[in-house]
Amino acid sequence: MDTLINYHSIDIQWGNHDIVWMGAASGSEACIATVLRTSARYGNLSTIEDGYGINLLPLATFAMEFYSEDKCEIFKPKVDNERACSEKDAELIAKMHKAITVIQFKLEGEIIKRRPYFRMDDRLILEKIDYEEGTINIDDKVYKLRDCNFPTINPDNPYELTTEELELMEKLKSSFLNSEKLQNHVGFLFAKGSMYLKYNSNLLFHGCIPLNEDGSFRKVSIGASGREYSGKAYLDRLEILVREGYFYKNNPEAKLYGMDIIWYLWNGADSPLFGKDRMTTFERYFIENKESHIEKKNYYFELEDDEKACNMIFEEFGLDPMISHIINGHVPVKIKKGESPIKANGKLLVIDGGFSRAYQPETGIAGYTLIYNSYGLLLVSHEPFESTQKAIEEEKDILSTTTVLEQEVDRKRVGDTDIGEELKVQIQDLEWLLDAYRKGLIKEQR
Repeated sequence: MDTLINYHSIDIQWGNHDIVWMGAASGSEACIATVLRTSARYGNLSTIEDGYGINLLPLATFAMEFYSEDKCEIFKPKVDNERACSEKDAELIAKMHKAITVIQFKLEGEIIKRRPYFRMDDRLILEKIDYEEGTINIDDKVYKLRDCNFPTINPDNPYELTTEELELMEKLKSSFLNSEKLQNHVGFLFAKGSMYLKYNSNLLFHGCIPLNEDGSFRKVSIGASGREYSGKAYLDRLEILVREGYFYKNNPEAKLYGMDIIWYLWNGADSPLFGKDRMTTFERYFIENKESHIEKKNYYFELEDDEKACNMIFEEFGLDPMISHIINGHVPVKIKKGESPIKANGKLLVIDGGFSRAYQPETGIAGYTLIYNSYGLLLVSHEPFESTQKAIEEEKDILSTTTVLEQEVDRKRVGDTDIGEELKVQIQDLEWLLDAYRKGLIKEQR
């Protein structure tokens, strides 16, 4: 039986149920703002509005009220010919884009102040701005801002949401909560997903296992108690907190903390799903100088080609280093620059080739599919799908190239897989049950 290996990670940016407002913005509100900002940035709001039935009229109305005279040039959507829109639509999206971006920074600031143990004070960006001079001081360097119009920010309390912003977020939150399709999809993620997956001697996770420069597991304190976690224990702890944030109903404090953790996983310095020291979203929008855009990757990404580091991770997760593989993505493989998805002599496979259209000019391909079947491992790379028009006129569809990574000398059977081991246990249980019946220890039910 062929099995497609894919990600099983809770890399959730949106969606939650029974959210408790508690007079404070939770991680879920920040995640909602992030989703809308990203969708507006790439001109993909139709997925939110048409696909999930989420009403964006309140955001459009808010944006037109506060940014009507603002051209919002740096917030124009990044679109290609396939999704091109009219100039008027692009201007409206740009205003919506800027409006939700400012709100996102405010919401994130509130979380960072509430959770000092996240150690993200460097991301308290809005208080670093000189609103009169139109500059910002980051890491003791002063940069000129590309856009200085912030009509909803109070310089004396920059993270405070205005009354109109609070009302807007309430309406957006309600739309997200009442989107049946969205709630079904998020429910599916929690039913089938996890921070990592061990499957047939393969270890799957999304981003990284946080490491120190010397290759040891990084110890991370993620709560007020100061208790530290590392390696597998760290991911297991995050799994519990994320699920508490989603499922808890009778413990508002634990629920709020869990939702903040979900946000932290999106951009926290020690998040195994993010894997960088900071997310320079503000800098990429507002600062021309690219030295401020740098995001330093976790040491894991420097050691992913090191067999010893891979073997250490296998042992941490109880896998045999001789036959196991690490399968992860997150950082697109730049084929154009000669990078390979195969690391550490085949022990680690990076199958993120940039499926997202926005990454394809940088990577040169449109992602990977890793296929695991009874004959071995196959890596399939996909060429970018240029356009529907070209596919029709030139009969060009998505082209794929297959590489055989490992080929089994003796074809694997079901009994050699994890499912096979489960079936063997079930067979043994049935044999014991039959033996007990034959000995008269249990009687037939009539």
